[in-house]
Amino acid sequence: MASAATPTSFSLLQSSTSSSSSRNRSSTQVAASRRLHAGGLRSAPLRSVGFSAADPLLALNVAAKVGSGKGRGPRGVVSMAKKSVGDLSAADLRGKKVFVRADLNVPLDDNQKITDDTRIRAAVPTIKHLIANGAKGRPKGVTPKFSLAPLVPRLSELLGVTVVKADDCIGPEVEKMVAALPEGGVILLENVRFYKEEEKNEPEFAKKLASLADLYVNDAFGTAHRAHASTEGVTKFLKPSVAGFLLQKELDYLVGAVSSPKRPFAAIVGGSKVSSKIGVIESLLEKVDILLLGGGMIFTFYKAQGLSVGSSLVEEDKLGLATSLLEKAKSKGVSLLLPTDVIIADKFAPDANSKVVPSSAIPDGWMGLDIGPDSVKTFNDALETCKTVIWNGPMGVFEFEKFAFGTESVAKKLAELSGKGVTTIIGGGDSVAAVEKVGVASVMSHISTGGGASLELLEGKELPGVLALDEVVPVAV
Repeated sequence: MASAATPTSFSLLQSSTSSSSSRNRSSTQVAASRRLHAGGLRSAPLRSVGFSAADPLLALNVAAKVGSGKGRGPRGVVSMAKKSVGDLSAADLRGKKVFVRADLNVPLDDNQKITDDTRIRAAVPTIKHLIANGAKGRPKGVTPKFSLAPLVPRLSELLGVTVVKADDCIGPEVEKMVAALPEGGVILLENVRFYKEEEKNEPEFAKKLASLADLYVNDAFGTAHRAHASTEGVTKFLKPSVAGFLLQKELDYLVGAVSSPKRPFAAIVGGSKVSSKIGVIESLLEKVDILLLGGGMIFTFYKAQGLSVGSSLVEEDKLGLATSLLEKAKSKGVSLLLPTDVIIADKFAPDANSKVVPSSAIPDGWMGLDIGPDSVKTFNDALETCKTVIWNGPMGVFEFEKFAFGTESVAKKLAELSGKGVTTIIGGGDSVAAVEKVGVASVMSHISTGGGASLELLEGKELPGVLALDEVVPVAV
């Protein structure tokens, strides 16, 4: 164990970085240790309800709900009542090695150049906070295809320190590198998924990872829904185990704002299949005032109502479910809006012939690939009075320019609403890509960094990586 006089050190552990241009869920761990000189840490720590970029009114509201034990169900309360890195005092950090699990979702082009550094930038506040209070960190890469080498220059630039790269995530050589880190140094460790023990959450592997540090910070929301060695197993060997600023902010919005929203509260749900969004829709019907549906899933709803859908995507085995969801919305008093017109195509291709038709008049041999202009106007009018809006899933095949109209229109409308003080939450996945494509990502209240984790949290499921962290106060479940 490090004494108060020894430098604290930290390590970053990356799970994977794809060499393709598509997004790949990669995860990084940082074990940080630093020397904390007397008077080197300010007395007012950042609080567990987020960091300075979070909406202060939202943070206060969430804190009040957690403190009072109120809210819509115990799961939300349990998720929110987790300690944050901002709750740790100088005494907690002084002379300690901190293992930070971060999520680096970095797309690379064919030349191994980063095409979107969103994940890296999102991980910076927690790491900088630790460095500012006396930490060290490290990076690595083994298999060229998944090497973290392309990340090192950008991570170094953002952190303002030279990031070193290691060749493994455990073992004697890594231990030596950790011990030899200068104050303020950073080491990025290699992909934990090179070890099958990671996803199996094997205790011995978790123990080896934990042996590099004195305490644990999970800032990897994108992998928090997995009970892996680096997300859940290590917490059994490292105390305290707390949330990083990014993870806490995700909880503030996806649990706090969704469970106790400013109303009217609308949800926009898109995507190709009803089956992939059943849990989200059912959960949101318990909370929202307005539910707008788009994407390929709408044709299952149309067919369930007896409409002709041509050759559009339909889940025949989900027709009954679609009907029951419509009935549930009605019984809950939720205004569920389906598009009244659609943009159809004669084939699934970017150069397909296309035209706008009413939703009730899709001809045989044609398929719906986007929502139409009347639907966009109706949706915009419905959103105009809302105070909180969450969006998950595109309105159409927005990868094809001809069928990006609906998705891009929603992104622009949410940007407009954000400017009027509406809380706008982009719930991960393709919706994130859409707001980035339109260039309005920076004005949204919150953009979730999780894909599967965002969906599971919105469904009301408990995330193993969150449950494993220390509670702020004991909370009854």
